Amino acid sequence: MLSNLSFPNLISTVGKLLLRNSVRHASKKSGTSTANVGGRVRPKHRGIRYNDGREVQAGTMLVLQRDLRFHPGLHVGFGRNGTLFALEQGKVVVSCEKMDPNWNHTWVQRFYGNRKGQTIYKKFFNIIPKPQHNRFKLVDSI
Repeated sequence: MLSNLSFPNLISTVGKLLLRNSVRHASKKSGTSTANVGGRVRPKHRGIRYNDGREVQAGTMLVLQRDLRFHPGLHVGFGRNGTLFALEQGKVVVSCEKMDPNWNHTWVQRFYGNRKGQTIYKKFFNIIPKPQHNRFKLVDSI
C-alpha cells in the first residue's frame, strides 16, 4: 500500500498515523514556593489595661505582661504569668520608683540577675482604696 504513494503522500500518511497514536499527558506549571510560609499568629493583646486615674474593682486585671516591665505596688497583686491585678477597689496610680527587688523571686532573678548592685527605676502600679463611709449607727453603749 505504501509502495504506490509519492513522497508528499507518504509524509502526510505517516503524520496522520503518528498523530492518531500520540497521547498528550496532563502537566502543571510550577507554583510559588511554600517553604517559608507560616501560619498567622493571633495577637496576645498584652500591655496596660487600666492606666493612671481609672477606678477599678477588686480582682481587675491592670497589666498583662510577658517581661517584667511593671511592678506591683500598694494593694496590687502579681500573678504567676506576670499579670498585675487589683486587690482592693479604688483608683489606679502609676509611679516611677527606685526598685528594692526580692532577689529570691524567680522573675527578679530572670530579668535582673545581672544587675545586682545597680540602681533600677521601674513603673509601679498602686491602688488607692476608696474611703469607707463615716455614717455609723450606735447600737449599744457600755
